[in-house]
Order: sequence, then C-alpha cells, then structure tokens
Amino acid sequence: MHSDRPAVTVMGLGSMGSALAAVLLERGHETTVWNRSAHKARPLVDRGARPAATPEEAIAASPLTIACVLDYEALHGVLDPVAGSLAGKVLVNLTSGSPEQARQAAAWARSHAADYLDGAIMTTPPGVGSPEMMFLYSGSHAAFEAHRPTLASLGDPLHLGTDPGLASLYDAALLGLMWSTMTGWLHGTALVGTEKTPATDFTPVAIRWLTAVAGFLTTYAPQVDAGRYPGDDATIDVQIAAVDHLIHAAAARGVDNALPELLRSTMERAKAAGHGSDSYASVIEVLRNPADGT
Repeated sequence: MHSDRPAVTVMGLGSMGSALAAVLLERGHETTVWNRSAHKARPLVDRGARPAATPEEAIAASPLTIACVLDYEALHGVLDPVAGSLAGKVLVNLTSGSPEQARQAAAWARSHAADYLDGAIMTTPPGVGSPEMMFLYSGSHAAFEAHRPTLASLGDPLHLGTDPGLASLYDAALLGLMWSTMTGWLHGTALVGTEKTPATDFTPVAIRWLTAVAGFLTTYAPQVDAGRYPGDDATIDVQIAAVDHLIHAAAARGVDNALPELLRSTMERAKAAGHGSDSYASVIEVLRNPADGT
C-alpha cells in the first residue's frame, strides 16, 4: 500500500489492537502487524496489512510502534529481548496498567534510546476511529506532536503532560467516575422501575439532569483547588436530609441501598469534620484524608 501517511506498526492483535490496526489501514497508513499467535493477523493481512514474522521485523518496519497487549508483563515479554531495535523509534504503549508501571516503562524506553508515550483508550473497540472518542497520552511531548496526525486517526488525542503516569492515572479516575455514574443511574432506574416506569422513559430525564450536574462540577472545581467551599447553593446538611429521602424510598420498595448508604456515610464524615454548612465539594476533604471525620 503506497500512501503519504506515515507507516505504523501495531503489536498485539486482541480485540482492541485489531480495531486500532483496522482503523489505521482504513485511513491509509501502511500498517505492519505482529501478534504472538500469528493467525490473529490474518483478517488484517487480508485487508492490506503487512505481517511481521518477529517483533524485531515489526519495529523495524515503522518509525512508530503502537503496543496494545494484555498487561505490562506481556509487554516486557515481547519487547525486552528486542529492546535494541527500538533505538530512534517512538513507542506508544496503549497497554492498561498503573501510573508506576508507565513511569518504569518510560525510563526503560529512554535507556534504549526510544521516545515513549503512554496512552489510555477511553472507548471500547467499536468506538476506535471516532473523533468523539478520547485517547489520553502522557510522556514525550515531542513524540506526541510528531505523530499527532497518526494518533488522530484513532480518536481525539489529548496530551495530558510529560509525566508518563498521567494517562493511566486519568484512566483510573475516569473509570471510577463512569462506574459511579452508571451505578447511580441503574439504582435510580431500579427505583422508578418499582412503579412500572421503563428505563427508556427515565433515561432521557436522567441524561438532562447529568448535564445540570456537570454544571455543578464546573462550579465546584475552583472551590476544590482553593480549599474553600462556600455553602451558598446546597450545604452538606441539606444533602444529608435529601439522601435520607432516597434511602427511605428505596428501602420501602425493596431496592438495594448499599450505594446511597455509602454516600450518606461519606457526607456524615464530612459533617463530622466540620463541613456541615459547606458545599458538597467539601466531601473531597474526607476522600483525601480518610481519617478525618471518623
């Protein structure tokens, strides 16, 4: 395949790695693929990808190698024996792991004269290639800028900073937000469902409410940064009274209350730490310092 788009190598062809390689091919990149089980490359080779017989051959084929394997142990299992071939190349690691692992991998790559970017894919495989989907990157800014157009083929690339651990840290934080939000929505859906309200009726109202909630986050972020929480919208005391109504309504209808009870106990710890008349943002103080308010 001849193209004015830069050549890329993708190592690791699980469902996510295969999605990455397929989109790069679609966007006209000469794409070399390698996987420990070679048969996984076949559908991509049929679509024009170049198969590499070895990791060395895969890395040699392109200035940019994207790795997306099961975990860091698998990553090092593949790359450690061929570390010398990374000199002068850029390694973008989209393998999930911890910020500490990302920092170690960046130091390892530097020691082999490679530029390193750590990344987090904020979508499932079907979302790869959509400009709506965020791909978070951290590490070498020069490598990010040099390869931004290629990375933009995969999704909207956001560079969070030069600390290689940031993408992984944001990934964990954002997944926590997702699970909290989705479980809160499911709890509410279960609650209204006891009165025969379909999820499809409740959800448009819930989504509109989440848009309003995003406004609270924007208001509260500067309070969090300043460590001052003026309770001029709704205080912790008011929120505790309100969460009691939720707990009562759910208990009366036989809905599991573990989540709202956890939220109430967190609010009560904030109140015990002296934040009863502060805004909800003050809850961060007991999240940062779990010993407070006990």
